[in-house]
Amino acid sequence: MNRYLPIIVVAIPILGGLVIPLIKDEHRKARCFYIETLVLINTALVFFTLMNNSGEACEVIRFTGDLSISFKIDGLSTVFSALIAFLWPLATLYSFEYMTKEKRESVFFMFYTMTYGVTLGIAMAEDFITMYCFYEMLTLVTVPLVIHTLTREAILAARKYLYFSLGGAAFAFIGMIFIITYGTSNSFIFGGVLDMDKVGSKVGVLQLIYVLTFMGFSVKAAMFPFCGWLPQAGVAPTPVTALLHAVAVVKSGAFAIIRITYFSFGTDFVRGTIAQYVVMGFTIFTIVYGCSKALKETHLKRRLAYSTISNLSYILFGVTLMTPLGLVGAVTHLVFHALMKISSFFCAGAIMHQTEKHYIHELNGLGRKMPVTFVIFTVSSLALMGVPGLAGFISKWNLATAAVDSGNTLAYVGIGALLVSALLTAIYMMSIVMRAFEPGPDFDDSKIKDYSDPNALMLLPLIIFTICIVVFGLYSQPFVDFFKQIAGL
Repeated sequence: MNRYLPIIVVAIPILGGLVIPLIKDEHRKARCFYIETLVLINTALVFFTLMNNSGEACEVIRFTGDLSISFKIDGLSTVFSALIAFLWPLATLYSFEYMTKEKRESVFFMFYTMTYGVTLGIAMAEDFITMYCFYEMLTLVTVPLVIHTLTREAILAARKYLYFSLGGAAFAFIGMIFIITYGTSNSFIFGGVLDMDKVGSKVGVLQLIYVLTFMGFSVKAAMFPFCGWLPQAGVAPTPVTALLHAVAVVKSGAFAIIRITYFSFGTDFVRGTIAQYVVMGFTIFTIVYGCSKALKETHLKRRLAYSTISNLSYILFGVTLMTPLGLVGAVTHLVFHALMKISSFFCAGAIMHQTEKHYIHELNGLGRKMPVTFVIFTVSSLALMGVPGLAGFISKWNLATAAVDSGNTLAYVGIGALLVSALLTAIYMMSIVMRAFEPGPDFDDSKIKDYSDPNALMLLPLIIFTICIVVFGLYSQPFVDFFKQIAGL
């Protein structure tokens, strides 16, 4: 029975989400109760599944030959699935209050809940084709979320997101075909599956295909030059953008790149080649590019979007080191950045929900009216900077340590990019905090309306995220040890 649990936890949110539009708007409380109960039950089942993992593959459907849709949970699946399952109930709870000012709630929550199951499908995929199918489904269920407000900006943003995603998927598809053709298996096996007898003299071709596949999946991971869709997607409701930036979309892109690098092509096949230097060069450039753009951005959510672009390439930089320690650093930042970024985005959403202010220059003095929100935002900002004692320091330390240990010349340039990014992050995040708490001696408090922190539905998830950021900063070793087991250390 345990081997079939992955199918159940993937199916429940997808099928349960389809029921949501049947609950009429006048029964909003009942609808919210149904959604939260559904998500909580599925989260409990996910953790039960992870703790009772049989280690066996579970086949859902077989197309032909070795091509099938199947699930299997390994160490990497466990990390990503647990992250998704932990964040989703809290994000859903936050959404109930935020969406009171939005229309078409039932449609929103239908796709929002279905995205939970689709993302779990990516996390628990046993092979390349299963991951690819759910990766494509992720685009289909998140486009309606981006377009939700039906404004001109939302339509343009959704169109751009769709075009970028479909283009990236086409390159990823090429990689899948080559893995099926030249691999010993379609499954994810640590160390890679390429059959060198089949590869023969086509080593250069396969390395080019790796670069193309990396670029294809990097679209959702918002790597330069494919990152233009992410800031525009900020027109979506904040619960959407928070999950886009924290776990559902961008982390699925990073997760897929980890899979193809360490479990399909294999690091031994790519490490030390021009292919490694090409993808590493793009990640290093994106780290600096993202935080530089954030520094100039005046819109609050778009500034956080550019911050996401930069931080996602921290993960990809760890992947491109192609060492066990690089994988540890990448997985650490994948998890810890999710907590830091969803916290900062939810703070931004709380500010917008309570004050309807969207630009940074409008935040002067608001820290005095919304102290809890801005204290939490400050903690997440300090964590993103990499201040010791908070989660961000641990992941950045692991990445820098891995870069030094790799002995790769370009990796030392990457360390410089991390330092530059830390400085710029301090400037563009703390400038918001300073405006909120100390707007200047000439500022007149009487000009601020009587704003306040949001209610418990929005504050409770923020408080939990903040506690996690601090706990992981002070007590991360058990988690890092598990990440080392995944990397074979």
